[in-house]
Amino acid sequence: MSDSMTRAATAFLAALEPGRLAAASAPFDAPDRRTFTYLPRSRPGLALADMTPSQRELAMELLASGLSAPGLADARAIMELETVLGAVERAAGKETWERRQPLRYWFRVHGEPGSAAWAWKVGGHHLAVTLTVVDGRVAATPQFFGANPSTVPPGYPGAGRRTLAPEQDLGRALVRALPAELQAVAVVSPEAPRDILTRDDPVADSGRIAPGLAYGDLPAGGRELLERLIRWYLGRVTASAADPAWASIEAAGLERVTFRWAGPVEPGHGHYYAVLGPTFLLEYDNTQQDANHVHSVWRDLRHDWGDDLLAAHHAAHHSAHHS
Repeated sequence: MSDSMTRAATAFLAALEPGRLAAASAPFDAPDRRTFTYLPRSRPGLALADMTPSQRELAMELLASGLSAPGLADARAIMELETVLGAVERAAGKETWERRQPLRYWFRVHGEPGSAAWAWKVGGHHLAVTLTVVDGRVAATPQFFGANPSTVPPGYPGAGRRTLAPEQDLGRALVRALPAELQAVAVVSPEAPRDILTRDDPVADSGRIAPGLAYGDLPAGGRELLERLIRWYLGRVTASAADPAWASIEAAGLERVTFRWAGPVEPGHGHYYAVLGPTFLLEYDNTQQDANHVHSVWRDLRHDWGDDLLAAHHAAHHSAHHS
């Protein structure tokens, strides 16, 4: 799959004039490769708003090369929600409505596509996709998908449409399927935090996550739901990135994975959950705008930005160089 990414990135960059190319490309080791944010502010890179229609098409083909079909559909929906959010905020008299633009998403390629180590990022409000390719292997974290409004309110185009619904439904199904004594362990607080606890930190601190309920203590149905939930997050990206991520989670031990929930378990209230393993963290929060504003993140606790792939590459290159 890294070959299709290489082709898509090469085609995108080749379509850009010098000024746009300078914005859209950077050295692999440029500091902004390791910046991570989901806030509504500008990013390094080239925005869709500053591209021609044909360049936008190639940019979206690059995004599609790294995401699965459901992941791409969610990414497009997140971008399109900016139009709805702008209309909602304008009706509420909020000045922020003007910055809600579905073309305010920035594309950036780090390094030479197809080289030993390169990467690309797509970012804007509620979306951060980071793909790092090292020796043909792909790492897909850190990654953020959010939605506001997660359910489009009445009176707006697409009313009733839900974005990131499985993330909410699988998590709630899991906590509600637990017998009372296990639910008491899983629910760590009656009130949900206002946002994901790791925010947009370059390094995710799992120490902020309260202890929860272990996979090994779940009933069989709960284990199945937890596996489905993890696989859903990983499944936002192509199999070339998702399959190795799942293999590493299994290798570290599913029995060491824990689940915790905060807030009421009934629908309609602010809620939060986290899935924490030795190597990874998933966080989900839906509290703002009367529990209609989702934040969700997938982090590799040791190897965001493909650090493990880069370490293996440097070790192999170094040993070959000195042998």
